[in-house]
Amino acid sequence: MAILFTPTRLGKVEIKNRFFHSGTTESMALESGEVTDSLIARYKNLAKGGVGLIVPGAMYVQPAGKHFRLATGIHHDDMVPGLRDLVEVIHQEGSKVFFQLNHAGRQTVKAIIGQQPLGPSAYKRDPAYLVKPREMSEEDIRETIRAFGMAAHRAAEAGADGVQFLSPFFNVRKDRWGGSDENRFRFLAEVYKEVKANLPEGMPVLVKLNTNDFTPRDGITPPLAARYAGWLAGLGIDGVEVSQGSIYAMMNVMRGGIPVKEMLRSQAAWKKPAAWFLLKGMQGKFDLEEGYNLAAAEVVKPAMGGVPLILVGGMRRASHMEEVLQEGHAELISLSRPFIREPNLVKRFEGGQLEASCVSCNKCFAAMIADKPIRCYCTA
Repeated sequence: MAILFTPTRLGKVEIKNRFFHSGTTESMALESGEVTDSLIARYKNLAKGGVGLIVPGAMYVQPAGKHFRLATGIHHDDMVPGLRDLVEVIHQEGSKVFFQLNHAGRQTVKAIIGQQPLGPSAYKRDPAYLVKPREMSEEDIRETIRAFGMAAHRAAEAGADGVQFLSPFFNVRKDRWGGSDENRFRFLAEVYKEVKANLPEGMPVLVKLNTNDFTPRDGITPPLAARYAGWLAGLGIDGVEVSQGSIYAMMNVMRGGIPVKEMLRSQAAWKKPAAWFLLKGMQGKFDLEEGYNLAAAEVVKPAMGGVPLILVGGMRRASHMEEVLQEGHAELISLSRPFIREPNLVKRFEGGQLEASCVSCNKCFAAMIADKPIRCYCTA
C-alpha cells in the first residue's frame, strides 16, 4: 500500500497521505449553526485516526440555504470562533481541513429556513421535500454568489486550509443562467471567481461535482460532467471530487442497504404509507458496488489535465484503493461511511487491516435525516 501513505498536494497544500474525509452531514451543530464540543470531538478523533484531509459536513452560506436543522453555519461572522476551534484540533493532530460551502437551494423546507426554498427554476414539486421552489431572481443569484464569497472569507479567517463547494442542478432557465451548457455553468464559474477573490492568494478551492443525477429527463451525465470539469480546470480549480445521485435517486449517492424501519421514523404520519411503499420497492436495487463512481471518474479524468481527482463511493478494500491510485484514476480516496464506523481506519489500514468494516447498512443516513447526530447505528 505504498501510494496510499505517500503525500500529495492540492494547490499549495501538502496532504500527508491519500485519505480524504468526504463532507458528511453531522447534525451536531446548534440550531443557530454554531460549532459544538461534540462536533469538535468527532473531527479530533478522525484527525488522530490518520486522515490526511478532512472535509467536515456542508456549511450553509445563507440562512435560506440551510439544509438540515442542526447543520453547521458559515453564514455569519459569529460562526468564526467555533470554526477556528474546529480547525485548531484538526491541525494539532497533523491533518489538513477544507470547509465545504453549500447552499441547499430547493433541497430544504420552509420549517427550516422560514421561507419558500429557492431553486434555479420553479421546476415541479420536489420528490423528496414535496415543495415547489421559487425561481431565483437575478438579485437572488447575485446575492447567493456574494454569500459564497463571504463564506470563503470566513473560512480563511477560521484558518481552514482550503474550501470546497457543491455544484447546482435542475436548471431549466432560458436566460443567461440557463438554456445551454455554457449558461448553466455560469453560476458555478461565478461562484468560483467570487470565492477565489475572497481567499488569500494560493488557498486551494475544490468542487464536488455530480457526474450523474439520474433525473427523469436529461440532466448531468458523465460526458457533461467531463465538459464541466474541463472548464473548471481552465479556471484554475485545485481539485474535483466526483459523486453521483440526486433527490430523484438518493440511494445512488450512498449505495447499500435500505433501512426501511429507521427511515420511516423521520416521516410524518401522513407520509408513512407512501414512504413505506417507495422504500420497500427500492430494496435490493441499490446494493453496494465497490467504487461505484469509478466508471464516471474514468470519463471525467482525461478532461481535467493535471488537476487532481478525488474519488468517493463504495471504496472499502485497501488493495482496491491502491489499484485506483496506481492506475491514475484518482489522486485521493474519499470515504464517508467507513470513517463513521472506524474513525481510526487509516491507522488500521497502515497496521495491516485489509478492508473497512462498514457494511453499508445506511442506518447512519436514516439517523441523519431524523436530525440525530452522526455515528454508526449498525449492530452488525
